[in-house]
Amino acid sequence: MRASILVAALPALALAEEQVPLVDKIKGFWSKATAAVSSAVPAVPSPLDAGAAKAAEQIQHELTLDTWRDVLTVDPTASAPTTQDWLVYITGGNTTCYGLCGNTTKAWNTSLPLLAARPNPPKFAVVDCDKEAILCNSWSVGPPSLYYFQIPKPLADQSAPAPTVRFIPLNRTSTTVDTFKKLVLDGEYEKRAPYEGAWHPFSGWLQEYHLAIPVAWVLWGFSKMPSWLPMILISFMSRSFM
Repeated sequence: MRASILVAALPALALAEEQVPLVDKIKGFWSKATAAVSSAVPAVPSPLDAGAAKAAEQIQHELTLDTWRDVLTVDPTASAPTTQDWLVYITGGNTTCYGLCGNTTKAWNTSLPLLAARPNPPKFAVVDCDKEAILCNSWSVGPPSLYYFQIPKPLADQSAPAPTVRFIPLNRTSTTVDTFKKLVLDGEYEKRAPYEGAWHPFSGWLQEYHLAIPVAWVLWGFSKMPSWLPMILISFMSRSFM
């Protein structure tokens, strides 16, 4: 009897799971509707925003699934032991950020020239999770956020400790240039504990056993699955149990 009650409750549990991101989805739909309405009115781009975005393109590297390992490295001319810092901005569009990353992207673009002007600045990179969904899933990250990498150069015998990585989520509405200033220039990123779990991009066990990409594809497949399909599958399973 208890088993049948549990099985009967599975569709309800699945429906409850679908409601978790409802607020974000509503915000995303509203953002898309607002964009559709405003697109009917010719918009005058801000020269400051356009200039900041152009400057950001010159400073940062765009990471892809095929190139990120080649980009996130240490200057080959530097002498070991040394460490190269990389600050990676993780963004997205309508699919992965529900169209709500505009504020953080604007703050990031504006702050980049300030961050790059400090002595010994980190190198900068960006990942667009709409374009690079598999890469983001293989790191188990979502926008908007930052990854701060500290990558040591291997010694002569090619030995080197694992890179230190810190994951920093960003607030979609309250992130400003001052947010990036405090994190990078004031060193607040150091207050974040380094991540050492299975999803570590360099030394996590998913990477070591070459499972990160297969798992990323599975996660991507689930994200593309229609919301009604899990309920149908659960319904078939409950009938087979009965």
